[in-house]
Amino acid sequence: QLQVVESGGGLVQPGGSLRLSCAASGFTLDFYVMAWFRQAPGKEREGVATMSSSGDSTNYADSVKGRFTISRDMAKNTLYLQMNSLRPEDTAIYYCAASPWSGAITTMTTEHFGFWGQGTQVTVSS
Repeated sequence: QLQVVESGGGLVQPGGSLRLSCAASGFTLDFYVMAWFRQAPGKEREGVATMSSSGDSTNYADSVKGRFTISRDMAKNTLYLQMNSLRPEDTAIYYCAASPWSGAITTMTTEHFGFWGQGTQVTVSS
């Protein structure tokens, strides 16, 4: 079955870095738009970054531009999110998701994505 499993979260101090991983099974990343979302306590789930099925295009939320980088390793069929210069407001559960619709790279909204993982907790605190 189609599945994604996130890992790599943890506790980090402000200004620190983390790399999240999303291992996909049952499908290959180059057939879907892939995305990272996050959800902080009491807030709606929001899109963080997306990557086209070809891997040539990416899109970022304004709040993470210049700090986060989405990438993938096709040999491992794994999506990554490199997070640098982390801030307390980045604290959230981070989710990986896939969409068969090419327009989802721009919309970055939850209703256009499926195959959600269980998420991985990222806490930024001193």
